[in-house]
Amino acid sequence: METIIIVLFILGYAAIALEHNLKLDKLIPALAMMSILWALVSFGIGSFPNWFDSVGHKLVEGFANFTLAERQHLMEETLLHHLGKTAEILFFLLGAMTIVEIIDYFDGFATFKNFIKTKNKKRLLWIFAFLAFILSAIIDNLTATIVLITILQKIVNEKNTRIWFASLIIIAANAGGAWSPIGDVTTTMLWIGKKVTSAKLMEYLIIPSLICMVVPVFIASFMKPFKGNVDAEIEDNGIKSKFGPRMLYLGLGSIIFVPVFKTITHLPPYVGMMLSLAVVGVFAEIYSRFQFTLSSLVEDEAADPVGFHSPVHKSLSKIEMPSVLFFFGILMAVATLETLGILFIGAESLKAVVPNLDVVVMALGLGSAVIDNVPLVAASMGMFNAPIDNHLWHFVAYSAGTGGSMLIIGSAAGVVAMGMEKINFMWYFKNIAWLAAVGFVTGAIAFMLMRNLSF
Repeated sequence: METIIIVLFILGYAAIALEHNLKLDKLIPALAMMSILWALVSFGIGSFPNWFDSVGHKLVEGFANFTLAERQHLMEETLLHHLGKTAEILFFLLGAMTIVEIIDYFDGFATFKNFIKTKNKKRLLWIFAFLAFILSAIIDNLTATIVLITILQKIVNEKNTRIWFASLIIIAANAGGAWSPIGDVTTTMLWIGKKVTSAKLMEYLIIPSLICMVVPVFIASFMKPFKGNVDAEIEDNGIKSKFGPRMLYLGLGSIIFVPVFKTITHLPPYVGMMLSLAVVGVFAEIYSRFQFTLSSLVEDEAADPVGFHSPVHKSLSKIEMPSVLFFFGILMAVATLETLGILFIGAESLKAVVPNLDVVVMALGLGSAVIDNVPLVAASMGMFNAPIDNHLWHFVAYSAGTGGSMLIIGSAAGVVAMGMEKINFMWYFKNIAWLAAVGFVTGAIAFMLMRNLSF
């Protein structure tokens, strides 16, 4: 039965990796795989030799002697445990996504356009790179990429030049997401899974992540696409709502507040995120009483023939539920391999064959460029039993977060940029992959040097 489960997991994983070739959204094989694997666990509950205790991070002693009723009860408890841990991540993401959508409802991200006053391509590259690096650490790398490419489209008219900018934004956004507990789904998983703390994650990864971004951008700044000035005049279309800047700072501040809330209360991060969403929602409801259009503010609600629309409800309707369901499916599917002890036993075998864990973790980074980094990190959390804030977990966060930049399909930021700018896979591979690889390797070397020097 274990062999069948492993084979089905590999087939489901392949379907996820080949979603563009199969023209099948990855949430479908993820959900199907999760359901089928847990059904097989239930059917074969009486035959499994091992069971993994996720809390104690060890195999359950004497499991072979458990009665069928005891095994079924343990399976129900384990399934509930994994559902709870997965729900913590999903509700955290739902809260963060809603806050971001509320900011966008008031066109708050247009505020960033005020920082861009130059037409020089090299300066624009550095501005967008640093904005991506900082913004992705706050609102996650996917959202930061969408926001910045939207602004980029209003500044750079020439498509051939714009795809170069967009590609470097991908590298910068992924690097920025790696050093923040709320910057990437994988770092959020490690943080909520109590593998890293926000303070140590930022302390150990901000410099390697910055190097991972700066090196490729520095090299690219001397290349032909970034010489001279942009052709078009920088447009200033204004901001739709006078409350846009205020909601931007309030929203970003509320997200940054979440790690502080966790440190003070010792409650799970999703609790703080729900509080932040409530606070942002209150101000959004108050400000939206002043209906606004592209041209004017309407303070009389009766003047709006459609009536009052809640910005919170509107924002919730725009959340990417397919992504949330995909995370649910893949995390619960990986949980089956962890539950049966397959990941734990595999990790012990891997450590015997490859005693240098740095090689394993860097291979994980390379693998994240080909396949989704979420299941890779989920698997690593079940494989290794290092204590919280061990350097292993920081290196996993760095490798999984930045390694995906080497291929356009290797990260959520890359996939969304590919769709927004119609970036060709082979063009990115020939022109950008080597830049991302140089950044990944130099950042990894910086991390290992800092670790060895106990910096």
